Amino acid sequence: MTAISSTPVDKRQTFWGRFTARFPETRLALFYILPAFVVMAFITFYPILYQLWLSFTDFQLKHLRSMNPDYVGLDNFIRVIVEGLPVTNYDFVRILVFNLVWTAINVFLHVTLGILIAIALNAKGLPGRRLYRTLFVIPWALPSLISGMLWANMWHDKFGAINLLLQEMGFKGNIRWLLETEPIVNLPQIGLVLPLSFIAVLIANIWLGWPFMMVIATGALQSIPNDLYEAADVDGATGWQKFWKITLPLLRPAMIPAIMIGIMMTFNQFNIIFFVTEGGPIGLTEILVTQGFKLVNPQGWYGVASAFNIIVFVILAIITLFTNRISRATEPYYT
Repeated sequence: MTAISSTPVDKRQTFWGRFTARFPETRLALFYILPAFVVMAFITFYPILYQLWLSFTDFQLKHLRSMNPDYVGLDNFIRVIVEGLPVTNYDFVRILVFNLVWTAINVFLHVTLGILIAIALNAKGLPGRRLYRTLFVIPWALPSLISGMLWANMWHDKFGAINLLLQEMGFKGNIRWLLETEPIVNLPQIGLVLPLSFIAVLIANIWLGWPFMMVIATGALQSIPNDLYEAADVDGATGWQKFWKITLPLLRPAMIPAIMIGIMMTFNQFNIIFFVTEGGPIGLTEILVTQGFKLVNPQGWYGVASAFNIIVFVILAIITLFTNRISRATEPYYT
């Protein structure tokens, strides 16, 4: 850490002069980060500011040539949240609730399966555990686009592998996994509607996501000293007590950041939803990111889509701050 300079500050100097006089190494540090700032300005800050401008206009396909949309103020934000949009079965609150439930269930199962399988594969004397670890990483290594398309074919009601397997087991008829509109869970009080296709995308995303948590948990498990378990054995601790008192607390420093990443990735998991169900049937498996995409393609409502995605950005920022506060992910951890 750079010590604060004791150089006397001339009040007649400019703000920059007083600042650099008090912190003499600041100029060099700013020079080092300047290239990164210039790149970020073009690829991050400018697109965000441009999207913010679009959100206050009625920009549509017809404005792509003239670039002279009309200013509409907060109308786009009001239409997105309150008034609704002329899109099939559009309901912002329902989509948000579904997105939150989708994220919570997936992350919980990803973490649970990842930790349990990592513990199983960490057992001493297990034959072929390196092979298992390699095979289990394959779903995570595959691009999610390919995984989504594979699962969409498997859930097909006539020719999919799932229904063909059920028929071989004696089940008669074809289950319309991706087309059934009758909800399996319907809680209108909170706006939660879960169709049968929710099971399809849930299983697909669990298959895709748990290997990541397994890899993180495996690395953390191997860093836990064996002496702790030996001391617990001497004290007569059961396996369950060792899991709760030793394993889980020492997994926390590695798993909490992984859970934060998992929440962000699952909340915005475009490929699985879009390529398995396309948000259907009748928009019941739509999440915010897929709905935002459809406002641009095929609708071409750039102004509305910008307002929609800014709202999503704010929601995601709130979720990030909330989970960070609850999990204390950025606080130092001392064993």
